[in-house]
Amino acid sequence: MIPSILPTYNRAPLCFETGEGTWLTATDGSRYLDLGAGIAVNALGHANPELVAALTEQAGRLWHVSNLYQIPEQQRLADMLVEKTFADTVFFTNSGTETAELAIKMARKYWYEKGEPDRIEILTFEGAFHGRSTGAIAAAGSEKMVKGFGPLMPGFRHLPWADMAALKSAISERTAAVMVEPIQGEGGIRPLSDAEMKTIRQLCDETGALLILDEVQCGVGRTGRLFAHEWSGLAPDIMMVAKGIGGGFPLGAVLATERAASGMVAGTHGSTYGGNPLGCAVGARVLEIVSDPAFLAEVNRKAALFRQKLEGLVAAHPDVFEGVRGQGLMLGLVCKVAPADIVKAGYDQHILTVPAAHEALRLLPPLTISDDEIAEAVRRLDAAATQFDSAPSSV
Repeated sequence: MIPSILPTYNRAPLCFETGEGTWLTATDGSRYLDLGAGIAVNALGHANPELVAALTEQAGRLWHVSNLYQIPEQQRLADMLVEKTFADTVFFTNSGTETAELAIKMARKYWYEKGEPDRIEILTFEGAFHGRSTGAIAAAGSEKMVKGFGPLMPGFRHLPWADMAALKSAISERTAAVMVEPIQGEGGIRPLSDAEMKTIRQLCDETGALLILDEVQCGVGRTGRLFAHEWSGLAPDIMMVAKGIGGGFPLGAVLATERAASGMVAGTHGSTYGGNPLGCAVGARVLEIVSDPAFLAEVNRKAALFRQKLEGLVAAHPDVFEGVRGQGLMLGLVCKVAPADIVKAGYDQHILTVPAAHEALRLLPPLTISDDEIAEAVRRLDAAATQFDSAPSSV
């Protein structure tokens, strides 16, 4: 008999009832150090007092009215995002998947309005993850996501990851857009170099193609800048944002230049819940905190400390780990054993991590993690690794 919850997840045998900062408490009272943060969602930790205050204050006034009316909280957050980023305009969603749908529509509508309705092809890359709607899985194209769900939305061309030669060969005046994650999350914490990012931007400029950046997982302070592309000194035409922007409240956004968004007029897109007062009140407080230069400097300092300790962990377990990759507090341990096995071993040490493709173990802690918690995390990862490596540890 099918369970009452559709069985599309292989859930861990853990159930949590409270959280505080970097810690979760299970129903049996045991505490777990959370290096997953709800898959990079709880950017400011669990039950952050400032976010609780923002949510409860707004909840006592107004929850939802729909986008039939002006929403002051939405306007405030949009103005903040425009002020702090490349964008001229913002559309709010409830999730990252929804941002992918709008980004695709926006790019194709742009070329339709320019009199090139057949310019619909969007170039994407192997290992990409842009969500699980039919459009988003077509964009990613991996067999794991698309098998059994055809026919798929046409118009996507998939290129090898970070293969600039392949991109140069594929991109042309027929290309509507290039859609890429500056750092692949589900794809294994694989970052593009600054040079590769600049090459993509240059090729888009030469052909007129729009550049769509998916910063759903790597954005909102995760890499030590407000958005990951800032490290490369460039800007996209369209950007997808979600996860950390709500700090745990469902919230997403598509940011765009006036040029890229020029075809999106009244009636071309909508969302019943997107940009609701509750979500935007929380999102505004998240953005205020995370965009503070002092906060981002702390993210970078802690990221350097964490990476240093992880390099020591790799050295202590050469049969288990191969290396560390990523940026900021979006880090991946490259594993020589199945990452899912290390995740399970971590449960015994009361530490939570997230597996990914290409033999990567994702470490996505709250950006508020402390130095002591970083040290404790590495100690627990060391203990989890010992069952796969008989050599004595020196961590």
